[in-house]
Amino acid sequence: MTGPSAASPVATAARRHARPTGARAPAAEAGAPGHVESLVSDPGLVEERRGQFVRAAVKLFSAQGYYTTTIQQIAREAGISTGLVYQYFRDKDDVLLLALMLVLDSYEHEIPRQLEGVEHPVERLCQAIRTYCTIVDRWRDATLLTYRSTKSLRAERRTLIMEGETRTNRILEGCIRACVEAGHMHPVNEQLLAYSHVMFCHAWALKHWALGKRYSLDQYVREGLRLLVEPFLTDKGRAQDAIDS
Repeated sequence: MTGPSAASPVATAARRHARPTGARAPAAEAGAPGHVESLVSDPGLVEERRGQFVRAAVKLFSAQGYYTTTIQQIAREAGISTGLVYQYFRDKDDVLLLALMLVLDSYEHEIPRQLEGVEHPVERLCQAIRTYCTIVDRWRDATLLTYRSTKSLRAERRTLIMEGETRTNRILEGCIRACVEAGHMHPVNEQLLAYSHVMFCHAWALKHWALGKRYSLDQYVREGLRLLVEPFLTDKGRAQDAIDS
């Protein structure tokens, strides 16, 4: 993975859980499950150092597991001293939380941004799925980590992860609902279909060892839209030809 910029999801996750943010963000007040305490008061420096450390943590957690990876190993991978780490995190649980939240934050912010200006309901649904898959492709290691290591978080922090997933699923459910209400899609169980879309997107990371040999990301997305969107469309919905656009 390439190193994200200061405006990247890594920085967003670090910033969000360092101090209180807007209504859409998980609670990050001191003492709240999502709060990650820092001894450093400079927000820009906190973002930079945490982003550096989280990227290293994702790499090592994915390669050798959460429990066997030490703070010392992550610090070495990140190129910083172990003592410096504890100015930005209290423990390894803090690091894992930010590592998992960086993917969820990407979904929650990038999907709506990519839907701006897209008016047709079927095009919006297809664009949401494309964007979701693109994020998974960018953060394949972190996506795998979410499946493997969420259970390692403290219980109240696992709840934060579930809440983040639910917010993202609601974006897809809203796209499906708009298709149905406009007569472009047959009535369906919106929640189950949205989860089918989510699992399809995640499979690009979970089974990339097999899928990546047969498909490019664009091919994978097109095949998925044909399987998981097109069969549910009405004649009116198919007329838009959004699947291959």
